[in-house]
Amino acid sequence: MTGPTARVLLTVDEYREELLTDLLAGSGPLTDTEQVPLAQALGRVLAEPVRARGDVPAFANSGMDGYAVRHADLTDGTSTLRVVGAVAAGSSLDPALAAGECVRIMTGAPVPTDADTIVPVELTDGGHDSVTITGTVEPGQHLRGAGEDVRADDVVADAGVTVTARVLGTLAAAGTAAVSVRRRPVVAVAATGDELVAPGGALERGQIFESNGTHLAATLTELGVEVRGPVVLGDERAAFTSGLDELARGSDLIILTGGVSVGDFDVSRIVLQESADGVFRHVRMQPGKPQGWARWHGVPVLAFPGNPVSTAISFEVFGRPVIDRLLGREAPGGATLAVAGTGWRSPEGRRQFVPVRLTSDDEGRLVATPAHRRGSASHMATSLGGAHALAVVDEETDTVEPGDLVGVRSL
Repeated sequence: MTGPTARVLLTVDEYREELLTDLLAGSGPLTDTEQVPLAQALGRVLAEPVRARGDVPAFANSGMDGYAVRHADLTDGTSTLRVVGAVAAGSSLDPALAAGECVRIMTGAPVPTDADTIVPVELTDGGHDSVTITGTVEPGQHLRGAGEDVRADDVVADAGVTVTARVLGTLAAAGTAAVSVRRRPVVAVAATGDELVAPGGALERGQIFESNGTHLAATLTELGVEVRGPVVLGDERAAFTSGLDELARGSDLIILTGGVSVGDFDVSRIVLQESADGVFRHVRMQPGKPQGWARWHGVPVLAFPGNPVSTAISFEVFGRPVIDRLLGREAPGGATLAVAGTGWRSPEGRRQFVPVRLTSDDEGRLVATPAHRRGSASHMATSLGGAHALAVVDEETDTVEPGDLVGVRSL
């Protein structure tokens, strides 16, 4: 076991991999699944691929308001056709067309079997009994073929996809009534420290309002996780241990914030090292250098530093990948690039994460500006509320100049 003052120093990527391979012991997603109605699937993670029940669209339909015609009846110049009916969206009519005949048709309406082209009303005189066509259209123009979007039994959403509003619309269009989703992981959240007071309480000298647990619980809820807590665990070891015992019952993961450094009263580190073979590292990052993990009665434990920005960034960098693994969720895409709106310093040899606001300049470029004048200072809790993203500065960079390109990842 590594002592509290002699920690292994890892890169961000090395520590993340250690969590996924050692903390989770190479385990895959939670195996429990459930069937839920589509209306209850928002935010859930698909456990298996979803296939289209039929062709989408199910029938050839019109892409424009206009006239359904036989292209063979059109000439290079002006054509006049007899209008023999009208088909509205939702209609089941299939009027027959003889030579020189057409029907009025609305957007989305089924195209008569005898028609092969749609002439937009804008290219006609809009007649009701007969219509004169003055424009030119190609064969098949403005006609949406059956199965043009997807064919029956095509996969419309893969396993591991999070059901967003956009995915929900796709599933509905494919005729899906219910989906198989992974069970929500149960994650217990605890903030540690005798100095913590519930928001709204009376502060005495040396006390602060608890915010880390509140932030983590809300973030986890947004991710579709079932949250236990947040609770506050004090610095007395026996009570802390008893609190951990309670949190471990029925949980898939415990997240602790605070008490992970090398101080005499860092209770998370002390208890986890003494009782759970806790592993504590220094990670080449700013903020969030001290990190730890353990297993408590077999339940994985993530231990983050207690400064508010450190906690938030630790979760984004290390907590999200663990949650994604439990859910079998697709990993999010990489960082996008933005122009630095102002300059700041970065500690060489450490990957820096800076809460930033995103705007656009006159050239339409994405601009990232630190959300707080102190940049990535780990104790500036209010910097998070105004941030849209994290700017990520690599380990080899010690200065970001205005106009430099920086990677940004959304919060």
